[in-house]
Order: sequence, then structure tokens, then C-alpha cells
Amino acid sequence: MHVELLYHTPDPERAIATAARLCYAPVGAAELMETMPPERVESVLSTIMGSGHFSTLEHASYTFAIDGVSRALTHQLVRHRIASFNQQSQRYVKFTSGLETVKPGSVADDPEASRVFDEAIEAAIAAYERLLEAGIPAEDARYLLPNAAETKIVVTMNVRELLHFFELRCCNRAQWEIRELAHRMLELARPTAPFIFGDAGAPCVHGACPEGKMTCGNPYPRVTRG
Repeated sequence: MHVELLYHTPDPERAIATAARLCYAPVGAAELMETMPPERVESVLSTIMGSGHFSTLEHASYTFAIDGVSRALTHQLVRHRIASFNQQSQRYVKFTSGLETVKPGSVADDPEASRVFDEAIEAAIAAYERLLEAGIPAEDARYLLPNAAETKIVVTMNVRELLHFFELRCCNRAQWEIRELAHRMLELARPTAPFIFGDAGAPCVHGACPEGKMTCGNPYPRVTRG
């Protein structure tokens, strides 16, 4: 898995604080953006995060390039509907030189399970290649490709949705591959907006676990923002 932060709103915390402060300021957003002192920015952000007025977080966004993940992961990822996605197409890309796959650790650690996995993948890819050779369009041959197939995707989320994504997917109960992705994305985002992302992650990082009887019983260490 490779994750890269391609782009984010410049000075995202100042942009968000400016949008929030504009509601109560006699001057325009451009002037606020330039003149608001750093301590005022943090004060406004503290009010936003403490009061739950999260609409202003939507004014900053982040774009990530994600490579070497499975289709099983991206099927989960695209369920986060307040986001934009562009994914490598199995309709237009023909995998004629083999297909990379993602093997779960639980399978890789079991020799017999790993053998069964490899045989199934090899059979699916061989059948896919035979259909292509027979002139079947790639968009139809791809029906044989497994969820394990590696893929590439570009994802853009605003800060509000990113925080929600981290809450759900950094949790120990999230599926292992998307959990690893969420942690890597958080590691890239945190330095760009350390106050906002200071206590981002699974709910147990900053509060009580909402899972009830389904809790993992192994909470992350608590973190205090700022």
C-alpha cells in the first residue's frame, strides 16, 4: 500500500477559522484571512470543535493518491459518499501481463489457506486472460477478477468527512486493510492541521467507545487536542 497526499487547501486551519469568523465580523473574508492573528485562529477553531459547528470544516479539502490496495478495500471506501473518487478502470485497462493481488495476513500465515488462495487467484486470472484472447471485451472479462485485485484510486474529502472517516475506519473493529489506509491518511493530514487533527481517529481517542457490547476492549490511548 502506498498513500500520498497530493494536495490540500493551503493553510487549512486559517481558511476554516476565516469562514467561521466571517459570520460575526464586520470585514470580509479576504481581510480576515490575512489579518487574523494565530492565537485568534486557534481560539475560533477551539470553539468550532467544542461546539460541534462542523459546517465550516467543509471549506478545506484533501486529495490523496492511493495505490496497491484491493478492490475489497475500495468497495468499502466509496461508501463514504461525501467524497470524490477516481479509480483505475478494469473496463479500459487490460491486465495482460498478470495481475497483482492483496493477500490478507490471516491467509498468508496459514500455508494451506495460502495455497488455496493462490490456486483460486491463478485460475481466475488464467480464465480472464483466455477470455481476452478469445476477443471478449475487457469490460466483460473483468467479471472474473477477484476482490483481491490491486487497484489505484484518487480520493478527495473535506475535513468534516475526513474526521468522520477516521472515526469509523481507524477503529480496531474496522477491516484491517482500510484501517491501515485510514491511519496512513491521518499521519499525512495531521501535520497540515495539527489542532483540528490533534485528537482525530477512533472515538476512544477523544471520548467513549460507541460500540457497546461490540467494543474491541483494546482502546487507543487518549489524546487531548492542542
